[in-house]
Amino acid sequence: MTPEIFKYGICAVYILVIYWLSWIGMRRTKDIRGFSIGNKDMSPVLIGVTFAASVASTATFVINPGFVYVHGLSAFLHYGVAASLGILCALLVLTRGFLRLGSQHQALTIPDWIYHRFQHRGFSLFFAFINLLSITFVVLILVGCSLLMVGLFPVGQKTALVIVLVFVFSYVLMGGTYAHAYTNTLQGIMMLLIAVALFVQGLGYFSDGFMPALQSAGENYAKIFNPDSNLYFSFFSVFVSGFVVTFALMLQPHILTKVLYLKEEKDINTFITVAVVVGFCFSLMLAVGFYARLAGLDIPAQDTVVRDYLLHQFGQSVWGQYFLTFVFITLLAAGMSTLDGILVSLSAMVVKDIVVPLTGDHSRGLAMSRWVLVGVGVVGGALAWQPPALIGLFAQKGVYGLAAASFVPLLFGVVWRGKLPLWLMFSAAVLALAAHLLLNMAFGVVNPAVSASYAILLSAGYTLVALAALRGK
Repeated sequence: MTPEIFKYGICAVYILVIYWLSWIGMRRTKDIRGFSIGNKDMSPVLIGVTFAASVASTATFVINPGFVYVHGLSAFLHYGVAASLGILCALLVLTRGFLRLGSQHQALTIPDWIYHRFQHRGFSLFFAFINLLSITFVVLILVGCSLLMVGLFPVGQKTALVIVLVFVFSYVLMGGTYAHAYTNTLQGIMMLLIAVALFVQGLGYFSDGFMPALQSAGENYAKIFNPDSNLYFSFFSVFVSGFVVTFALMLQPHILTKVLYLKEEKDINTFITVAVVVGFCFSLMLAVGFYARLAGLDIPAQDTVVRDYLLHQFGQSVWGQYFLTFVFITLLAAGMSTLDGILVSLSAMVVKDIVVPLTGDHSRGLAMSRWVLVGVGVVGGALAWQPPALIGLFAQKGVYGLAAASFVPLLFGVVWRGKLPLWLMFSAAVLALAAHLLLNMAFGVVNPAVSASYAILLSAGYTLVALAALRGK
């Protein structure tokens, strides 16, 4: 079998398996609840893998290694160490309380949870609308997947964009959460194998030692704080912002709602253990940025670093072309594993938290969620048609803004036992969102993680001072 025939054959098998899993999911999806969070009959191991795959996505497997290629050790520590600690702490702090309240009130989405916690429909509507900022991450994934398809098939990027769009939206349209969870488990296993394989394959670049190898690429490239970098040049930009913003990113609708899939609290430890171990293995993919730099590749487009490195490393031999096919399909799966989760959460949220409250129509939730899904696809495709130069930073502006706004209401909503003033939660959310956007777009803070972290710390400090003042009174 030639590499070309193998490529099309394995793609066909992958597509058929995904649609088969979606069909199984469709049979188990009877209403908007089943479409949104399932029927609480999934294993915590499966949910843990699904969670890790949703967190990793195209950002970890395609986009972020480009930051490591350009900025060096400082970027690796930002995404690989600080971010991983942020994920672990968020899971330990939030999971139990979020699941307890969500199960008690049968919440389906983040804004739905907000409504039951603060008992105000206007506040939940506000959260539903700002959660639409997730569309920026949809754009990132669509662009990342289309770049990979161009490296795998003889098609243009716009054609690849349409193919990815139609494929992912069609299988999610069928099965909702079950399709997302089942396909993510398959895709997560593929991602795990490839991340470990590529990490081990490139270790030869460090045969003379890790730091000497990095120093050969540049003295500042090997520094923890890179003075040549406009993004990762200080303790705050490397470690504090990486930890804070990733903790906050766990509050995204397509991530935190995974907790609501769990049946009961005794499943939490298994879920967290699986999510953290699998997520750590995924983060090994960041090392590809080092490998591309040490291989001497001159790659002008940061977002194409992974694709260009793989073509350079494996495109010249027959066995390499077989392996390359499997790697590219896995990288596509990494994007789809997050994209389908965002689509499910966005469509469920628009119906449950915007359409139904505003129209009062509860009878057609499942049908409406599928129509909303089509609408999200059209908007995402339109925005991805002419993407910005650095798609990673574009996505971070929107998603980090959502994370900043969500931080105080969700974190304090989970850990604060007493009643929280609605005006305080609302003003803290608005303050965080406005501060992030102003710092990033008007005051020259180039790194969205830094602007979002400043905004989160400002919002949290404002909330603590206000609560102390109220308690004093």
